[in-house]
Amino acid sequence: MREQIIKRPRTEDENDGGSKEGLHLIHSLLIAATAVDEGNSDSALENLAELYRTVSLVGDSVQRVVAHFADGLSARVLTRKSPFYETIMKRPTAEEEFLAFTDLYRVSPCYQFAHFTANQSIIEAFDREAVAAGGGNSGALHVIDFDVSYGLQWPSLIQALSERATPANRISLRVTGFGRGPDEIRETESRLVSFAKGFRNVAFEFQGLLRGAKLVNLRKRKNETVAVNLVFHLNTLGGDPVKISNTLRSVHALDPSVVVLVEHEGYRNTTSFLSRFMESLHYFAAMFDSLDDCLPMESPERLGIEKNLLGKEIKTMLNCDETTGPPPRYEKMETWKGRMEGHGFAGVKLSSTTLIQAKLLLKVRAHYGPTVEVDGESGGGGAGFRVFERDDGKAISLGWQDRCLMTASTWNCV
Repeated sequence: MREQIIKRPRTEDENDGGSKEGLHLIHSLLIAATAVDEGNSDSALENLAELYRTVSLVGDSVQRVVAHFADGLSARVLTRKSPFYETIMKRPTAEEEFLAFTDLYRVSPCYQFAHFTANQSIIEAFDREAVAAGGGNSGALHVIDFDVSYGLQWPSLIQALSERATPANRISLRVTGFGRGPDEIRETESRLVSFAKGFRNVAFEFQGLLRGAKLVNLRKRKNETVAVNLVFHLNTLGGDPVKISNTLRSVHALDPSVVVLVEHEGYRNTTSFLSRFMESLHYFAAMFDSLDDCLPMESPERLGIEKNLLGKEIKTMLNCDETTGPPPRYEKMETWKGRMEGHGFAGVKLSSTTLIQAKLLLKVRAHYGPTVEVDGESGGGGAGFRVFERDDGKAISLGWQDRCLMTASTWNCV
């Protein structure tokens, strides 16, 4: 039955949205999840078999997201020795995952929103110190990125700094990036160094470190602006309060000029399987739905994003244990705010340029007209991507319809 979710073609009836059918699918999925949580395998498999008769990986967004959640639940019911488990949980190759990420980065405003907003705060801190008394920062910027990932955040920063530099007054950019493995670090360094060669008025230097390595050789150089980049990092610590606290203490000890924090918005830091399941379903349903605004239904790029990026995360979230390690634990903005303030950081009001840039990004990237909300008050409209100004202007969120997907904020050391 599961094989049919790949082969089943999209029907004309699905073009109308099928809201009643979608609600029925969600209801059936929740029944299956409850059975899995209660250890009732017979009931779970019966409901999952029924879902596999209905859903399709090439159907509408609800069918697609339910198909991936059904897979995650099926794997949870099976033993790890089952060949069916291996089929469901087969991980994408590094190349497939990288391609899916770059495709999502290119077509959706999600990650560009995170990176451009963070970079704007870094640039503003650099500009302030460039004209500060006592010699300023001598045109030197050091960014410490706690999760460099594929390094896609930094080309736009290099370009922005180049626009501020002159042949006579070059800007020095040092990026210290923590990566998940040696291959990722080497590939990231190669891409960034190659890109930076096109900007001769920016002296670029990259130092790669494995995640978990101690912060060594990161002493602040004289008259240097230091920026700490916490973009999608703290949620990867599995909600462990000790790891989060140690990280924030290490950041504070660096005495950076600015700290930028961007996190997925949600509440997945719970021991209850059903609570984690429901919160994840809400989040990923919004993400799958938002792809309607970015790519055609039949697009190979979309199918790759859904399978090798979003689908992989869904199945990992539903099947994590002590051997695989905890999945990312998304939190609400208010939780991160409390943690930052509790570790000696104060929020900074975001500039008008930051909000204008976010609105412009949505105009360029989104098919629907972007909507801006201030502290929950709507600016009109309800379809598509939206920008939410929050916490009296100290945070900005990207949302899909009424759901916040991610939130960015800027912090100084107290």
